[in-house]
Amino acid sequence: MPKRLRMERMGDSTAGRIMSLLRRRSMTVDELADALELSGNAIRPQLALLERDGLVQRSGIKRGPSKPSRVYGLTPETELLYSRAYVPVLSELLHVLAARLTPMEFDGVMREMGRRLIADRSRPTGDARQRAEAARELLVDLGGLARVEAENGGLTIRSDGCPLAAATQRYPEACNAMESLLSEFTGLAVTKCCDRGERSRCCFVVGG
Repeated sequence: MPKRLRMERMGDSTAGRIMSLLRRRSMTVDELADALELSGNAIRPQLALLERDGLVQRSGIKRGPSKPSRVYGLTPETELLYSRAYVPVLSELLHVLAARLTPMEFDGVMREMGRRLIADRSRPTGDARQRAEAARELLVDLGGLARVEAENGGLTIRSDGCPLAAATQRYPEACNAMESLLSEFTGLAVTKCCDRGERSRCCFVVGG
């Protein structure tokens, strides 16, 4: 389950309330327990689960009257998940770029962005199927719901949704960023076949 969805489902649960407190500042188990009027034994299992899911991390040590206590805070990725500014900012940025650049220049920017997104990510090895599966996992990491299908003697990655749906509806060139990203990542020719109908769905032919 995507991290944002897990966060939203926490609601007013103990884990959700812990996350809300840690958004304000890093805290120890005792500080969290006091704020929530719970015992430390009720807080620790929740923190362990949040750590396991990559939502919370240990961020230091705080000296106390008897012994030092671990300090917990949100992971940088979790901080980003709370922000709702990225989609409107990205959309407006694309609007500005589209107005100032020629169609060819705009397309070039989108493709360069795709290549840069995975600049520090290890490339997969193996045959075409293994590389396509790695590309599928990358799309899932980016927010897609992807699968690899064998079609017409080749491989196609299809996703029930699009990580860039907010952008591709208005600027189909944004699909080129994903096409270049997957081509650079797999080391194979990748061609987009995306569906930008009422609901955007990613589609990429691998090796075609």
